[in-house]
Amino acid sequence: MFKFRKGFYADIRIEDRFTTNISYKNSVAEQCREISEKKAFIRVFDGKMWYYASTDNADNAQEELDNLYAYATPDNDVENNPAIKILETNKDCVMRFENNCVKNVPLEEKRDFVQKTAAKFVSEHCSLVIAHYLDRYSVYEFYSSKGADIKYDFQTSGSVFSMSFANKGENFSDAIQKSGTAFDDVKVSDKEIEEFIKESENVLLNAKKLENPGTYPVVLAPIVTGVFAHESFGHKSEADFMLGDETMAKEWTMGKQVASELLSIVDSGTYDGSGYVPYDDEGTKCNYTYLIKDGVLAGRLHNATTAAYLGEKLTGNARAINCGYEPIVRMTTTVIKGGNSTVEELIAGIKHGYYIKNCKHGSGMSTFTIAPNVAYEIVDGKIGDPVKIAVLTGNVFETLGDIDGVANDETVLTFVTGGCGKMEQFPLNVGMGGPHIRVKKMNVQ
Repeated sequence: MFKFRKGFYADIRIEDRFTTNISYKNSVAEQCREISEKKAFIRVFDGKMWYYASTDNADNAQEELDNLYAYATPDNDVENNPAIKILETNKDCVMRFENNCVKNVPLEEKRDFVQKTAAKFVSEHCSLVIAHYLDRYSVYEFYSSKGADIKYDFQTSGSVFSMSFANKGENFSDAIQKSGTAFDDVKVSDKEIEEFIKESENVLLNAKKLENPGTYPVVLAPIVTGVFAHESFGHKSEADFMLGDETMAKEWTMGKQVASELLSIVDSGTYDGSGYVPYDDEGTKCNYTYLIKDGVLAGRLHNATTAAYLGEKLTGNARAINCGYEPIVRMTTTVIKGGNSTVEELIAGIKHGYYIKNCKHGSGMSTFTIAPNVAYEIVDGKIGDPVKIAVLTGNVFETLGDIDGVANDETVLTFVTGGCGKMEQFPLNVGMGGPHIRVKKMNVQ
């Protein structure tokens, strides 16, 4: 399909992307559009330097490739370069979503769903309702001078209905997000809306202040577990942070006990949803990579450069947000594996602590922070009143060692808003999740 020259390594990736974006604010339409675009990203390596180009017109990919060759210097031994030698030459076609494609759902049907559903979010304390629907269908192609020839598709669909509440100077906001890989996955039932509004009003009207900030046992719901895994440990597992960093390399010794024996964390592009990616942007087949297994440091995430540098295997984690950027080491779907306890058993074991049901955001590397949105006090092994918690903080490795309960309700979550940010590349579609987990001590502020 493309004419590659000897003396160089080169690859071309193409994405044909379709997206829908619909939003309403207090029943007033703010956006309703579909966009189709087809772009290409081209790389050439001559043994010394990478040369990049991107184009909004994928039909020009060969021309862009030839232009890059003009800047590079041929090296007949380039394929023996360690980072090139380990690159895979997969040939595959994985088209999973053609028969249930969101492109085939009329825009009017999507708009009517958003408008009619948003009208059901009613409360005497509500000051704002924002409704958002997004979907995406992409067809990826990847070709390399080593012979890789890959084609696969990707699809997500999701709705987000957020409400802002106010009462006597107190404010609270929360949202329902339903996401999946088909249009039917985004529907919200009347019962779900009723329960959401009831809980939100309870938090607004009855949440009490945290009287005594300090260290407490905490139970994290799956969404918070996922954020914790992604922010506090997933980014530390991205191997490009270790290039040339001796301190990080010593801290990150394979086989080291770094967490409770109850804890295992994996990253894999094979999970359905927003982190699904059967092949990465260097043509590597995605693997099921244990980052921690039974508390022991078991792996890290790689692109070809980091794998060659550290003498480890490829994991399928070379990713870019789109064809305007080069692939760098990124997560796919990062999940804490389920355990053997029930949620009730985790909570029953706490005399006084807190249950974190969801969160606004999180961040972290060696230390982490999580900002809860809905949280409850736990008293004598039972869920109590809602409570206002500003932040949870801790040292990553200390907290991993303090996990003393893992439930059997492992949940993998898909997202269509936001995404993962690294360097200048934001937002990258990723997935995350896990079960309810209990941490015997966390700093609660």
